[in-house]
Amino acid sequence: MFIHNFKYTLRILFKNKALIFWTFAFPIILGTFFSMAFSDIEKNETLDIIEIAVVDNEAFQNNIIFKEAFKALSDKENEERLFHTRYVKEEEAKELLEQGQIAGYLLLEDTPKVVVAESGIDGTILKQAAEEILQSGEIMKNTGGFGILEGGASIADISDSHLSYTMIEFYTLIAMTCLYGGILGMYAINQNLPDMGSKGKRVAVSPVAKGKLVFGSILASYVVQLIGMALLFAYTVFVLKVDYGDRLLLIILLAMAGCLAGLTLGVAVAAVFKADDNLKTGIIISVTMLGCFLSGMMGITMKYIIDKNVPLINKLNPASMITDGFYSLYYYDTLERFYFDIASLLIFAFIMTGISMLRLRRQKYDSI
Repeated sequence: MFIHNFKYTLRILFKNKALIFWTFAFPIILGTFFSMAFSDIEKNETLDIIEIAVVDNEAFQNNIIFKEAFKALSDKENEERLFHTRYVKEEEAKELLEQGQIAGYLLLEDTPKVVVAESGIDGTILKQAAEEILQSGEIMKNTGGFGILEGGASIADISDSHLSYTMIEFYTLIAMTCLYGGILGMYAINQNLPDMGSKGKRVAVSPVAKGKLVFGSILASYVVQLIGMALLFAYTVFVLKVDYGDRLLLIILLAMAGCLAGLTLGVAVAAVFKADDNLKTGIIISVTMLGCFLSGMMGITMKYIIDKNVPLINKLNPASMITDGFYSLYYYDTLERFYFDIASLLIFAFIMTGISMLRLRRQKYDSI
């Protein structure tokens, strides 16, 4: 009966056009828009060397992350070079900016400050680079990465192509796709609830173990979700030419853990809320988009603000756990943070599963 229900669930999931759209089509469409929107910016970054200045004060000299990052980004032998950097006093930086000789300058005090004359692509790139470096520094600080001088973690290659806000968008796209798998889990569980349809009524009065039927439905949903994720990776890599790096097995592990977290979120929503499919779908989409927003989909600055001021939010946010897993793979060369994110996703999935089991066991019906 388990195998029969597994096959049956696979068929109904693949026949549901709305589920297929949100799981397969929508992430690919959004990824295409990301590629179209940011491709020109990336080309400008690689072709044009931007004139900037850095205020060479004590704070900058003591900040090894910013010091080494701008050194790498200004290296003439670096193919990914972005800047021609002048190290000057603050007064001279202001004069250079007023004379139009630089696009902007960086001033390190308590926090990094980027000053530009007017809005434009060059100033935007400088601001984004500073935000990326600051973000990587915060990640390293949280994991002891500033032990770089004492044999601790270090940035793997801060000047390479992964220091890119386009890549951040694709990281959050993967996180979104993982959490959208919750719609599959929700739909599969609804098929086994007596108050959600005729099949659920038959399941309730059948002599078959309910646990096996529910597990078969969840497993089928997970398989469909992994197929959708595989298609997204294939499309972004082979069509959009996105480079996720060379740690393929770890990337697959992170995606699988993220999919499991998203799936169990949907199962919990299906079990806890007594509502129709449309309302439950709306809840999952709303939670997913809020989580992606807080993890940097609409701008990496938001993730930094949350991490700095209310870190608990993103520690409970599965989308942030997934994007952090990608950051840990490409910003520094140790895996402690990566495995912490994997463990966090599995704990999240365990908690969601526990909530679902408690809720489903307590559900009783006077009549069906």
